[in-house]
Amino acid sequence: MPKEKSAPRKAKATKADGKRKKDPNAPKRGLSAYMFFANEQRESVRTENPGIKFGEVGKMLGEKWKALSEKQRAPYEAKAAADKKRYEDEKAAYNEAADDEEEASE
Repeated sequence: MPKEKSAPRKAKATKADGKRKKDPNAPKRGLSAYMFFANEQRESVRTENPGIKFGEVGKMLGEKWKALSEKQRAPYEAKAAADKKRYEDEKAAYNEAADDEEEASE
């Protein structure tokens, strides 16, 4: 019995296909409360554990974060809320500038 002919294979799509390039002038996203905590604690974890591997630093930071109470997390969450507000303000200004630029070019 003869084999059925299969459809010709399509070329694999590359990552760049259909993906817009990010504008380098766009505002940076706000950091989460955990990221503020991790950035603050990373060096102390490294000094307490010399020779620790990169992945282990992340694990230890995650364990420390989980062990924090709501009261201990509050300053980091406040920083995250402020950073989120900053991002939203910068994004609104960025979008207004982009809209103005589009109208001017038409």
